[in-house]
Amino acid sequence: MRGSDFAELKAFVAVVERQSFARAAEHLGISPSALSQTIRQLEGRIGARLLNRTTRSVAPSASGERLYARIAPLFREMDVAVAEAGESTGRMSGTLRINTLGIAARTIIAPRLSRFHRVHPDVVIDIVVDDALADIVSGRFDAGIRVGGQLEKDMVAIRLTPDLDMVAVASPDYLARHGTPRSPSDLHRHACINWRLQMDGRRYRWEFMKRGKRFEVEVDGPVVTNHADIGIAAAVEGLGIAYHFERDGVGELLAQGRLVQVLADWSISRPGLFLYYPNREHRPAPLAAFIDCLLGRAPFDGAC
Repeated sequence: MRGSDFAELKAFVAVVERQSFARAAEHLGISPSALSQTIRQLEGRIGARLLNRTTRSVAPSASGERLYARIAPLFREMDVAVAEAGESTGRMSGTLRINTLGIAARTIIAPRLSRFHRVHPDVVIDIVVDDALADIVSGRFDAGIRVGGQLEKDMVAIRLTPDLDMVAVASPDYLARHGTPRSPSDLHRHACINWRLQMDGRRYRWEFMKRGKRFEVEVDGPVVTNHADIGIAAAVEGLGIAYHFERDGVGELLAQGRLVQVLADWSISRPGLFLYYPNREHRPAPLAAFIDCLLGRAPFDGAC
């Protein structure tokens, strides 16, 4: 294989995995126009369109899917081989792609990025914050972080946090104007900040439990979102009652008095946050190091 052939195939894999010419070009260290020309050369040499492009997205064609399925594992094996060779010199490199919930990005990943970079300066961490249930395999991510009950069964899962408490909250102003709900059934008479499950568009049915009995309530209100920051901000602004994880910034707002917890006797706990990844024969070295950092294991113990 000529060097130009390899470069063209590498460029093609980068575009498919990042679903964007701009992100792929940044990863490869070239301009988007140069990348576009490289893909055109590859398509011309093969004699088939490999990527379907629109102004907003790029996706492999049927021919592109077949080509990617054949060559992507080879590139992954080469990355593993290069990483293992680097390990023998004590120097790790490569790109680690992580798909994560916003709560994990804020409370777990962000506080540890600096320490990870100091230990492994040649590893690039590509973080996508996504509160929907993205498929990390089809999205070509190395790992994801989700609430435990949402994991696929064929994944390797590593617990990062204890179980998470859910809390229903509203601003003091909202409660002064509309009263305080005493039971979940009262929520039908209140404005509630809805959470949309992006994978199928459904709204989340609020889950409660008392005396061992678990049940769901369908709520309504002026705001629907799939992003925790928006829902919490709407509650602070007095638009309605929100239902979120306590550690997702809500606990601090409760302590400040900007939010008040309601229905405390009915709220539930959810399984904690887990990092998960496909069950492969070889776990990438950057991923293993990232897990060590999140768990505070050597060489990050006491500092990460």
